Parts: sequence; C-alpha cells; structure tokens
Amino acid sequence: MSSSTNKTTYLIVGSGVFGASTALHLVKSSGPLPKVILLDRDHFSAPRRVAASWDWNKVIRSDYASSPLSTKLALEAQQLWRTDPLFSPYYHECGSYWASHSDFRDVADRNMKEGGMETGGKVYAVDEARLLYKGVFKDGNYSQVNGVLVNTKSGYAEAKEALEATIEEAVRLGVTYLTGEVASLLFEGDDRLRCSGVRLDDGTAIEADKVILSTGAYTAKLLMDSAPHNPEIHAGDRILAVGVTEGLSVLTPEGAKGVRMEELPVAVNDNPRGKGFEVGCQPFPKLNSFKYWGNMLFRNTITHPLTGIAISAPPAGPDYSQYVVTPVLERDVLSAPRSIFGPGMAEYSVKEQIFRVCWDAVTPTRDFVIAPHSGADGLFIATCGSFHGFKFLPVIGKYVVEMLSGELDPALQQKWAWDREVTGDYGGKDFIAEYRSFVPEVMST
Repeated sequence: MSSSTNKTTYLIVGSGVFGASTALHLVKSSGPLPKVILLDRDHFSAPRRVAASWDWNKVIRSDYASSPLSTKLALEAQQLWRTDPLFSPYYHECGSYWASHSDFRDVADRNMKEGGMETGGKVYAVDEARLLYKGVFKDGNYSQVNGVLVNTKSGYAEAKEALEATIEEAVRLGVTYLTGEVASLLFEGDDRLRCSGVRLDDGTAIEADKVILSTGAYTAKLLMDSAPHNPEIHAGDRILAVGVTEGLSVLTPEGAKGVRMEELPVAVNDNPRGKGFEVGCQPFPKLNSFKYWGNMLFRNTITHPLTGIAISAPPAGPDYSQYVVTPVLERDVLSAPRSIFGPGMAEYSVKEQIFRVCWDAVTPTRDFVIAPHSGADGLFIATCGSFHGFKFLPVIGKYVVEMLSGELDPALQQKWAWDREVTGDYGGKDFIAEYRSFVPEVMST
C-alpha cells in the first residue's frame, strides 16, 4: 500500500526496547526516508507502561555464557552506552558482582577469550570476593559458590528515561507515534496470506507495507487473536509469556551505612536455588534506593476463547495488573537482599517498598526473535527480550533493519529465526510456576 511517493510504510507495534530502537534506526537509515509509524497502547511519556523495558533501571553487562556472538553484540551496545550522547546520560558504570555455583562465570570468561574480546571481567575466589567493596557482601549466601565474577566495566542504565529519550529522538527525526489498543492484525489473500496492517479496538484500521511486532509478552496472544483458525500464524512453543517480581527499596537518608551507594556494583547471586532464576540488586543513587528482583518465574496460562488452546499471556487489563503483588511474591523479592548482603541487610533503613510484576516474552533458548514471520508476507517479528534485552537498546534496531532489508548476517539469521528448531527450556521451564498460584484467579484471567 505504498503511497504515490513510493515510500515504504513501516508499522511497528510496541514501543519497548525493540520497537523504539527499530523506529530510530529505520528513520536514520540511508536511502529514501521511509514512513515509520510507532504504535503503542500508551504514550511514551505515560507515568505507567507495561513494556518490560519500562523500569527503574536495567543491568548493562557483556558477560554471556550462551555464545561469543552474544558477548560481541553486548560489547557493541555497551560502547554506545558509554559514548553516544543519546544514551550516555543514563548509563552508570558501577561494575557487577556475580556469585554463581554454575559454570556461568567460567564459560563467560572463555567466550570472551575465544572471541578475542576484553570485557573487564575477573573471577575471584569467594574469600577474596568477600573483601571487595569494603566487605559489603561478606555475609551473603555463598552456599555451593566457588567463584565470583566481578566486572568493573558493567553497570546499569536508567531504563524509563533512556527508553523515552530514544523515542523522542525518533519522533524528532520523523517517526509518527500513535496510541491505540491493537485488537488484531489485518490479513488478506487466500493461497498466501499477507499482513496489511492492524485493527484497533475502536475499529480503526492502520495499514502498512511492513508490520513489525515488538509486542513482548503479548505477542503469542495477539497472533492467536488475529488468526485463531490458522495455526501457521500462531507462536506455538516459540514464545512463552513469563513474569518475575521486582521491587524498589527506598532508603532513609541514613539508610546506607558504611558504604556510599555510588560505590556499589550491580550484584547477582544464584542462591537460593530451586525456583528457577537468580536474584539481583541494582543500586539506584538517584532515588537513594536499591532495585531487586526475585527468583520465582511464572506463566499465566489461559484457554484461548476461540481456539481452546492453552497459552501464556499477561493478565487482562490496561496495565497487566503489574502492581498487584501478593505477600508471597513480596517475600520472593526480599529474598534478594538477604542472599546478596546477608542478615545485616536489616541495617539498611527502608522508608518505602514498591513492588511490581515485569512480564516479558521468553524463547526456549532465551535468544531473541528477529525474523520474517513464515506464515504471512509483510509480517515481521522483533521481540522476545527474555529478561536480558534492554542492554541492546542502542543497537538492536540496527539488526532489525538489516533483517528487513535481507542483509542480516547468516549467523544472526539462524540465531534469531522464527522457525528455528525449538530446543531449550526457557531458562528453566520446570521452575516456571503458575501466576494464579500466587494471586487470586480473578487477577490472572
């Protein structure tokens, strides 16, 4: 449906990290300026959003055990966090401290060396690590931990602010930002489907030549809603909507005794085990706060009303009920400071606790999906942050643009393909519980 000026119209659905970065890189790409529409249920400056990337802060690291390729991409992004004036105001290179009893630290170190890369990481024995950072982690839970990976070149980013700045820049350069609730995709054709746009819940149709879904945890449900009787469109086992609880502990002015918060690194600990995820803590001096995440992952299984197929989807409602956090989930989040700092965490005087549930799309291997959808022409998928996508905000859109133009590196095509072989366990599927086991059923449907 290109206009008379022959401009390609791109419609990006979802303005989280994938959508925002794609919009920015499309409008900055060489060649004729395309028409780019970025569509989301919320305005990018809204006080509350459901995107996984809308958060207090996010870890920026380059240590990956999955492959040297992931490390290379993370280093590329990290360099832009440091040097690009669009991103650098929101990046804080405070370092990271990862206590692990898996082989993560050793494999991450090996990947770095095999790729000829320098990430800034060093593995310390536990006794040595306890003495670092003025001993603030000396009483943490080191059960079965035989090494700590410390990376002085890691840090965190102010997530909401960086995401909003990215979209503002894209809009300044010519991207059209629209708000609306997408009810379904528009398809046309008989023998071979083509996606021609979306229909909003008020009946409005928005047409485009190329439709890019950056819809995160909502992706699987949107695809099934749009073509309930066509399994070729469905996500199947490719995507699982998963939630994790996080919290912000706002300290009193005298709260952080003995250690200036500006001197603390991001801290991650694999203990306690048995629930499927590590726990973590990020300092946030801007708010005199610590941000934590728990280690219980959960899905929200529903029976699709038109297909009868069970899928995981975020809770219904405009904000995914993200601030409905029950005591069991609060306790899960608060296990993080006990694990990382030890019982002495009681010395940190807390003025306020804020909890929320973060929903993301997770793939079996926790790799992204950046690929054409094989079931329909004109439809592309760029999503599945799998709880580690935010750090790629400065660069991920570049790779989406390369995918759209058919220029993506073959290794990345294979890594991010829609129809790649489904292997892996979503980072521990056996540990992923049901959301309704933590909240009343009315909250999860």
